[in-house]
Amino acid sequence: MDALRLTELLEKVRNGKLSVTEAVARLRHLPFEDLGFAKVDHHRAVRQGFPEVILGQGKEPKQIVAIARAMQRNRSDILVTRLDAEKMARIKNSLRGLKYHADARAATWTARPVRIIGKGTVLVVCAGTSDIPIAEESAVTAMMMGNRVERLFDVGVAGIHRLLENRQKLDAAAVLIVVAGMEGALPSVIAGLIDKPVIAVPTSIGYGASFNGVAALLGMLNSCAAGVTVVNIDNGFGAGFAASLINRL
Repeated sequence: MDALRLTELLEKVRNGKLSVTEAVARLRHLPFEDLGFAKVDHHRAVRQGFPEVILGQGKEPKQIVAIARAMQRNRSDILVTRLDAEKMARIKNSLRGLKYHADARAATWTARPVRIIGKGTVLVVCAGTSDIPIAEESAVTAMMMGNRVERLFDVGVAGIHRLLENRQKLDAAAVLIVVAGMEGALPSVIAGLIDKPVIAVPTSIGYGASFNGVAALLGMLNSCAAGVTVVNIDNGFGAGFAASLINRL
């Protein structure tokens, strides 16, 4: 249930197409539905503009299926993050219509086509090919939240000419998500070239002294470029969500 569907429901009641009793029945699980092991927040889309997201990591397949079915009954769009291919294979027959995005390690289901509500384009940039899974998690999240998304991959600072060749694409974006591991320099470089919000995502990609992304995280937090906001290590979902909120303003 989101603001649009809630408005449609109330309009049907006002026009006599739906009885008060039927409307109450549809709203009975607001604000949440208790499944015992999980309390599904059906009211989140009304509050925040997007339904609750299912974190696949750490959940049993049957738990993911139960939560997703509850959301489908409520006609809520579904995004499952950190879902590996093996777990997807175990749940796909129980959830018809669930689409798997292998690069993003995510699955999606929509009650209706996603409506574009973002005012501009969200550009997802990543430094190296190894950063693509986190970049794709950002991209899928932003797309599910109603944004036009473009990608610019493998343009790290080790070959800065690759980035500068795409200056026009950088300038055209409304919000940029910049994903990088190693020393995490790419967000600083991009933020120094443009006048748009930059959301930096450090990844755990790198050799020993990268400390599984801590080096990139600290580099991004200490950026000398203005306008860089940093999310947690490997948090592509968080970056996609934040970019979507900014793009609605």
